[in-house]
Amino acid sequence: MNIATITCHDVYNVGASLQAYALAEYLRRQGHTPAIIDYKPPYLSTHYRLWGCSSPAFDRPVLRQLYSLCKLPGRIRDYFSPRKRAFDQFRAQYLPLTPQRYASAAQLEQCPPQAQVYLAGSDQIWNTRFPNGKDPAFYLTFAPSAGVRASYAASFATKEVEPEQREQVRTWLRQLDFISVRERSGVDILTRLGVAGGIQVCDPVFLLPRSHWESIAPAQPEGDYLLVYDFDRNPKVAEISRQLARERGWKIYTIFPSDYGDRCCWDCGPLEFISLVRNAQCVLSNSFHGTAFALIFQRPFLVLPRGEQINTRMEDLLAELGLSRYYLTGGSKAEQLDWAGLDWADCQRRLSEMVERSQGYLDTVLREGARRSGRREG
Repeated sequence: MNIATITCHDVYNVGASLQAYALAEYLRRQGHTPAIIDYKPPYLSTHYRLWGCSSPAFDRPVLRQLYSLCKLPGRIRDYFSPRKRAFDQFRAQYLPLTPQRYASAAQLEQCPPQAQVYLAGSDQIWNTRFPNGKDPAFYLTFAPSAGVRASYAASFATKEVEPEQREQVRTWLRQLDFISVRERSGVDILTRLGVAGGIQVCDPVFLLPRSHWESIAPAQPEGDYLLVYDFDRNPKVAEISRQLARERGWKIYTIFPSDYGDRCCWDCGPLEFISLVRNAQCVLSNSFHGTAFALIFQRPFLVLPRGEQINTRMEDLLAELGLSRYYLTGGSKAEQLDWAGLDWADCQRRLSEMVERSQGYLDTVLREGARRSGRREG
């Protein structure tokens, strides 16, 4: 069966790339033909651009051009960087994209890809703090009514839909045939919006077994290190990192540049990221997918909240797995935690239940796609 998925697949973020790959790969392993819709509206096309002004303070005539000229040398360097090359190679080799690239919801409406099933998700596609949460394309408004329109593990990422978007989001959601979200808080949002039938499923990266991730990851880095994936340059992250490294004799490897790491892995792509997590002695992050892969590879971990209030993703996942004590809020201290008591067997049991429930949901959606397709052919 032909299945079209839509998500933020090409934004130079390891989690976004890996979740897009995971859903398509799972569907392929089930005998289907998935295609990720190559959807790149302007707000998702700002990475590694050579010209343009991203600062409102300089976004004025003449000043805009001078700003771009000043930024151009650094942008040229970044455009040809190993990091961009790693992501571009991953996209070319691992993401089954549609032949046509779409730059707007209107283009999708005019010429949608042909499929029996359309899946929106996973990741933060419904986060109304960002433009994608206000984009009708991520609610499948373009999909022909003859096809099945469903979400898979779509995330609101926050506890509420922005007030000015609630009525529109409610209308879009009610047009879907099936709805699944990634977080328990997402089910609560659906209930408050008056949208019935939504269920919670797992992120696509959990649909693939650990052995599969190991099979595509490159050689592991050497040495004992703490892997830090911090989007906020959080002083608390730096403090805990130094403490753990000092107490345990670990090096500190960071994904983003820092003034405390022994090695910066900024140039890593999605596959290299998998290896970095797999071999780490501990993963310290405020990233959902940093946490997810620590769970997949059963690496000790600590999670801190993000400053931009998109923390329900991590909170709900750890609560579902009985691991909330590894989520460090203001009063929590790393030295209070005992990784020796981390029950990986119980964690795996709970994860397996989540995966089984998620597979059952996808089976239901795909059976309906097959039924409708057979009815049309008959």
